[in-house]
Amino acid sequence: MELNLILILKAVIIAIVEGITEFIPVSSTGHMIIVGDLINFKGNFANIFSIVIQLGAILAIVVLYWDKLFGSVKELFSAMGTIFGNISRKGKVKNLNYKQRNSIKFWKNIIIATIPAMILGLLFDDLIDKYLFNSLTVAIGLFVGGFLLLLTERPLKKKQKTMDIDGINSAQALKVGVFQCLAMWPGMSRSSSTIIGGWFGGISTVAATEFSFFLAIPVMIGASGLKIFKNLNGITSGEWLVLAIGFLVAFIVALIVVDKFVNYLKKKPMKTFAIYRIFVSIILFVLIFANVISL
Repeated sequence: MELNLILILKAVIIAIVEGITEFIPVSSTGHMIIVGDLINFKGNFANIFSIVIQLGAILAIVVLYWDKLFGSVKELFSAMGTIFGNISRKGKVKNLNYKQRNSIKFWKNIIIATIPAMILGLLFDDLIDKYLFNSLTVAIGLFVGGFLLLLTERPLKKKQKTMDIDGINSAQALKVGVFQCLAMWPGMSRSSSTIIGGWFGGISTVAATEFSFFLAIPVMIGASGLKIFKNLNGITSGEWLVLAIGFLVAFIVALIVVDKFVNYLKKKPMKTFAIYRIFVSIILFVLIFANVISL
């Protein structure tokens, strides 16, 4: 029982870290690796746990943006009905309305932005897990990602013309998707990578951030499903309980953090997160070379 209580405590700590960091540009995977090293939460179960709690964080996005998601899916099916009706109808052709066209455009952009990471993930997932999931690579990713945020925010802010998700086009979505591939390096952060991609595409910070939230749903469900399928052997009943607790904690924390993060971005620059990343990476380099954290 003592071991179970210790495992639950460690799991709650990691789940809180995930909930806080998943959607802000500091790398949730990187922070979970660092904290996991510090509290000795490693191994096959820790890997599965980190995947399951990411799904908890994703559920927070579904809840917070339910109206947008449900409405868009509803209009998508309505548009499909109209299109198939036009094909079979011999008389008057019914045109798609504004909401139907927007829903098609939205989901087309999500698919386009998902493709680059999906291809690279299928090709290199095992190699990434083998060679990049350690504290040194996280430190490098945190530093490089922080430097990129500092380097690109001010000059690219002047070029931001797309201020909301509905204005994003296919070319912009592809740029976001290509930059999202940077997040396969732990420490780079999926959130910061997609936001930088949005900046290069002329998308505002808030619009790029919200697009990255929606993009996270298929990307992370797909990546998580693949890893769970590979690693789900031998989970005990006690560990299932720990997974459920972690899922719930990550969901609740992410639910709180996401709303506050978006409100923050409406008023403040990303520079604070960039400086934090660089600061943490320097500390991490010191801890690694002092052998406080093992590689």
